[in-house]
Amino acid sequence: MAMNDSINILNSAYLAVEYIDSFLPDNPLQQPFKNAWNYMLDNYTKFQIATWGSLIVHEVSYFLLCVPGFVFQFIPYMQKYKIQQDKPETWEKQWKCFKTLLFNHFFIQLPMICGTYYFTEYFNIPYEWEEMPRWYVLVAQCFGCAVIEDAWHYFLHRLLHHKRIYKYIHKVHHEFVSPFGMQAEYAHPLETLILGTGFFIGIVVFCNHVILLWAWVICRLMETIDVHSGYDVPLNPLHLVPFYAGARFHDFHHMNFIGNYASTFTWWDRIFGTDSQFIAYKEKEKKQQLIMKK
Repeated sequence: MAMNDSINILNSAYLAVEYIDSFLPDNPLQQPFKNAWNYMLDNYTKFQIATWGSLIVHEVSYFLLCVPGFVFQFIPYMQKYKIQQDKPETWEKQWKCFKTLLFNHFFIQLPMICGTYYFTEYFNIPYEWEEMPRWYVLVAQCFGCAVIEDAWHYFLHRLLHHKRIYKYIHKVHHEFVSPFGMQAEYAHPLETLILGTGFFIGIVVFCNHVILLWAWVICRLMETIDVHSGYDVPLNPLHLVPFYAGARFHDFHHMNFIGNYASTFTWWDRIFGTDSQFIAYKEKEKKQQLIMKK
């Protein structure tokens, strides 16, 4: 009975969104995107699209999303939004991070990306424009992927902090006490494999078109670069996502090496009480601000 009720609720929600979508104006970018997509299908093989296309999407998205945080360090006005203001970025740290990133991207992640084509072939994942899901289905699928990845990340990340394991793997990621956006994927190769596995679970569950692979890559990078940015910028649209953790939440983890283990949402830390120190820290901050105002 409960399962039937849940299915009915989801069907009703889907129909409601579909009804609202019918009143929205046509997206002016849809036709150019369709033309570009069909051009890609006509001129490249599925292997090239799945492998090199996925690599390009990852690299371009990663470094473009890093640009705002990188630029912020040169803008005095933005420094008031920097969470750890006493620990500015240095060229030495950023260069070291960049070199490690290139190694991880091309020697650890690229071999994993090479399996994308075989995944789409094995599960008969379509590439055609006509099979592409509607935007609201894609948004729902990305959210589902985020929920699954967040659960995986919380428990495996917490395990990597175990005193018998931490110094061998996860310590690399914590070299930077004050994180910056580009550092999001700065990690030991084993950590890239262990925590990165959570990214693919949602794909296995939800993927019904190759576009989801790329949409989820962009969403995940947007989130992880934001929480590692080191800046708590107001009017951040990601804060509209329910239970979104954000930069201040994850920055506290880098500052204290404990608690706030989830990647995207706050509920697992709330359930297991691993956000207790963060909550106490926020309350202390509020009291100090009130004293300063008086």
